[in-house]
Amino acid sequence: MTESVPIAVLGGSGAYHLLTGQALGQEKGCEVLETPYGKSAPIHHFSSKSRDFLFLSRHGETDYSLTAPFVNYRANIHALKQCGVERVISWSGPGIINTAFKPGDFVVPHDIIDETRNRETTFFKDTGIGFIRMNQPFCPQIASALHDTLHSSGLPHHEQAVYACTEGPRLETPAEIRKLRLLGADLVGMTLAPEAFLAREMEMCYTPFCYLTNYAEGVKPREFKKGELFEGMQTEEERKQVDAAIQKFPQLINAVFESLEGVPRTCDCPEAMRRYKDKGLL
Repeated sequence: MTESVPIAVLGGSGAYHLLTGQALGQEKGCEVLETPYGKSAPIHHFSSKSRDFLFLSRHGETDYSLTAPFVNYRANIHALKQCGVERVISWSGPGIINTAFKPGDFVVPHDIIDETRNRETTFFKDTGIGFIRMNQPFCPQIASALHDTLHSSGLPHHEQAVYACTEGPRLETPAEIRKLRLLGADLVGMTLAPEAFLAREMEMCYTPFCYLTNYAEGVKPREFKKGELFEGMQTEEERKQVDAAIQKFPQLINAVFESLEGVPRTCDCPEAMRRYKDKGLL
């Protein structure tokens, strides 16, 4: 990218196609960047009169061509940093563990449990760098903007949740879901780790914006249905509720962009690596 763009959306291919069909600006260009960790996913540059933003699809440009364990998270986050991105909104569709939530609800998680096993989780492998706090793993400033937007919208939403990130690509067993519930998880997905931690190492603000897709295994009795999405974990009514929520995404994200535009970063995210910078290690 030849110019610096301060805000980006991370999501799936469906989110990209939704954005291209909505009035959030015209696509100005698309580029795959080389990084020390390999090639990034394609980065799309959207531009309007009032603002520019970037969009990166984790799972591929066509359907769901790359499952969560095989996403090159380091290359994607490093590439966004190269583009001058300071704030990242992560669009994600987890499953439900806590039955206070329902499919189609919006959630802004405040904490995360990392249950992944085989992913590269740091930019500072084999070094003495990267020992940083995670008291607030997601940016509270972006979260506040999301809360305000959702409150104004009147849509069903929740302002706090613990997201458990599993390895995948398989879904979890009923026993694993029971374990995650005991650990305090409200939601379960596969995409936020190590994405959030890598963004913090790059001193970028990062907050997930979730729409809830289905109840996790064992939470509600569901028969196996061959050939269907989630093999029957989602009822027809729940599918309609989720589809309706997805259609709201462009207008919600546009409102968040407006609320953050021109607002300086007053959170601690930009100072995550200060100790190492002061020592001259970065």
